[in-house]
Amino acid sequence: MSEQPYKSLKDLPRSHALSPGTAMCAGCGGLEALHEALDVLGRKTVVVNAAGCMTLLANYPYTPFHGSWLYTSMASAPAGAQGVRDALDILRDRGRLADTDDLTAVVLTGDGSAYGMGLSATSAAIERGLDFIYLCYDNEGYGNTGQQSSAATPHAAKTSTSAGTQGYAGEKKDLFAVWAAHKPSYVATVIGADPLDLARKVQRAAALKGPRLILALAPCPTGWDFDPGDTVEIGRLAVKTGIWPLKEYADGRIVHTRVPNPRVPVEEYLTRQGRFRHLFEPERNDALIAAIQARVDRYWDDVG
Repeated sequence: MSEQPYKSLKDLPRSHALSPGTAMCAGCGGLEALHEALDVLGRKTVVVNAAGCMTLLANYPYTPFHGSWLYTSMASAPAGAQGVRDALDILRDRGRLADTDDLTAVVLTGDGSAYGMGLSATSAAIERGLDFIYLCYDNEGYGNTGQQSSAATPHAAKTSTSAGTQGYAGEKKDLFAVWAAHKPSYVATVIGADPLDLARKVQRAAALKGPRLILALAPCPTGWDFDPGDTVEIGRLAVKTGIWPLKEYADGRIVHTRVPNPRVPVEEYLTRQGRFRHLFEPERNDALIAAIQARVDRYWDDVG
């Protein structure tokens, strides 16, 4: 891994810690982010994979991960990472594992685990000061089982369990803030559509010890209902509209690494996805569209 920050796309590593031909749903934004993150982290990793979309990558006894891979239940990945880290530390203490051969424990989960079912175990691991990287691909629903709403589903999005004319009635949980409240080593939001920002943040996280979160928005053609060829553009619109702020937390400070200026209206993001079609057809819901825009505006007004 380079010790210098990446300055351009040509500087990004190509370690192929995940097989390039790995197959998931076409246009998967989660796989896009995972490829980019593992290129930076390299092969000296133990991926502790909670049940979710990405566990479909592995079919026993084969896995596309060129490092080590461990499957856990949806709520148990941080506990699995604790066992892995403890085992590696014991081997090092007994002289059976050289420092140069040490591995990084990487928890890999979707938003269903990260925001909900696994949050208690994650909180406990952060409080213990577990030395691990938590990589969440956030496709804003339980994508592996039919895109049911999760604690990460945005307001008004239509899912298989919130199919009315108003969409999901709840609000997306702020997992960045939940993690930052624990005062961990590092927290960052990323998106595969901005690989340079993602690589810099993963590189920074890899250089630290303790609990570290990489939270990646994962545009999902299947669950969000858009053409797979539009994944990168929708990811870019999430940043340009300000719906997905790119930021990081370290040493008690939050810094935004991309400030959209001028911001694009959220409508340009919403209209590209079938999960928001009910806001525009058969009749336009101006009140709900305005409420979503106002929520984004308030966020950036608070940022200043």
